[in-house]
Amino acid sequence: MAHLLIVDDDEAFRDTLAETLQGLGHEVVAAADGAQAVETLARERFDAVFLDHRMPGMDGLQTLAAMRARLVHLPPVIVLTAFASAGNTIEAMRLGAFDHLAKPIGREAVREVLQRALQQRAAASPSAAPAGESEDEDDGSDLIGPSHAMREVHKRIGLAAASSMPVLVLGETGTGKEMVARALHRHSARADRPFVAVNCSAIPKELLESELFGHVRGAFTGATGERAGCFRAADGGVLLLDEIGDMALDVQAKILRALQEGEVTPLGSHRTVKVDVRVVAATHRDLAAAVREGRFREDLLYRLDVLSIRLPPLRERLADIVPLAEHFLRRAAAPEAPKALSAEAAQRLLSHPWSGNVRELRNVMERCQALVRHRVIGGADLAAGLGTARPDEAAPALPPDWLEGELPAAVERLERLLIAHALAQAQGNRAEAARRLGIHRQLLYRKLTQYGLE
Repeated sequence: MAHLLIVDDDEAFRDTLAETLQGLGHEVVAAADGAQAVETLARERFDAVFLDHRMPGMDGLQTLAAMRARLVHLPPVIVLTAFASAGNTIEAMRLGAFDHLAKPIGREAVREVLQRALQQRAAASPSAAPAGESEDEDDGSDLIGPSHAMREVHKRIGLAAASSMPVLVLGETGTGKEMVARALHRHSARADRPFVAVNCSAIPKELLESELFGHVRGAFTGATGERAGCFRAADGGVLLLDEIGDMALDVQAKILRALQEGEVTPLGSHRTVKVDVRVVAATHRDLAAAVREGRFREDLLYRLDVLSIRLPPLRERLADIVPLAEHFLRRAAAPEAPKALSAEAAQRLLSHPWSGNVRELRNVMERCQALVRHRVIGGADLAAGLGTARPDEAAPALPPDWLEGELPAAVERLERLLIAHALAQAQGNRAEAARRLGIHRQLLYRKLTQYGLE
C-alpha cells in the first residue's frame, strides 16, 4: 500500500482519482492548490504525487519547481493535464516529473503509471533535481501533435534537456530533427547561450573542418583572416551537427576529440582552444549499419548516442496530421484569417503517404493558404499537389454524404471509419490498431466505446 498525494483544484476530479487509487488499495491525501501541496509534502512522506498542470495561483510546473527547491528527496511526480502541448510536456520532464499524462486517465493507465513510479522509487537512490522556472506552454515549434508517439518524443526532450550530455536525434528527412534540437536548447540551462546549427551534408568536405573548428590567417589559400568556427561560436550553448552520417571519417575523428577533451584546434594552428558545447547530432541514416560498412566511427557513435530521440515518420502519426495542417495554415495566414479544411480535404491528407514528412505537409499547407481563393480548402484543392497515394497506404474512400455538414461532425465520422479500418488491418488487435493510428491504447479504448465499435 502506497501513501499518495493528489493535487488538483477540480474537486470532482480529485474525488474520482482518489476513489480509483483507494480502489487499488492505496492511502490518499488531497490538496486543492500548489501552495497547500508544498506544505503537505513538507509535513508528510509520500510515495508518489499526482499533480494537475492548470491551477489558479501556482500552476503545476511552478508547484513542481517549488517542491524541488524545498525538498531534498521528492517522490515521483506524475503531472496530469487536459491541455497537453509540446512545451508543457518538455518542461515538466525537464523539471523532474516522472511522467506527463493527458486527462482523462482511466483506471488501467493509473495503475500502470503508479506501478512504474513505485518501482522507480524502490530501486533508485534519492536525488534532487535542480529547480527551474516554468516557460511558456506553447514553445512555438512544429513539434505539435496529440499522438502517443509525439507525446513520447516530448518526454524524451524534457528528460534530455535536464542534462548536458550529447544527444542523437534520429528520423527520416523532414520529420523535424532541428526542431528537436531547438527545443532541447530552449528548455535547458543553456537557453540564454548560443544555438548554432551546421548541415554537415551541405558543406564540401574541404571546407567543413574550417566551418566547425575555425582557422587562422594563412591556413590555406584564401584564408586572409581568422575564423572562429561553429564550436567556438556555440561556446556555452548548443551545437547541432545535422546529417552527421554524411561526415567524412577524418572530420569525425576531430569531432570525437572535441567531445572527449572539450577543446578544438583551428586549422593552421597548434594552439588548442577550450570550449563548453553541448552537441546534438542528427541524421536520417542508420549509423549502426554505417559503422559495419566502415563509413562511420564506432567510438564516435558510442560518444554521441548517450541519449537518443527517434522522430517517427508522419505516416506513423495519423492523429497528428490534421492538427499539424491546421497549425501550418494558421502560421501561413498572418495577418489574414487562416483557411479551413473540409472533411474531404482532411481525408485526402490522411490517405497521403507523406514521403517528405512534416516538411512536405508544411509546404502543401502554405501553398494552399496562398493560392486557394475560397475560405474552405476542398479535396480538389489538394489533389494536384498531393498526387495519388499508393493503394497499400491509402485510407478507405468516404461515402459522398459523409463530406457534407459542418467539419466537427464530419471529422467524427472520418475518425470512426479510420478506427474501424485500423482494427480490420490489425485483425482486431487493439494494441496494434492504436500503434497504426499513432494514439495511446487508452484513447483508442475510449473511442471504441464512443463509437460503439467494442
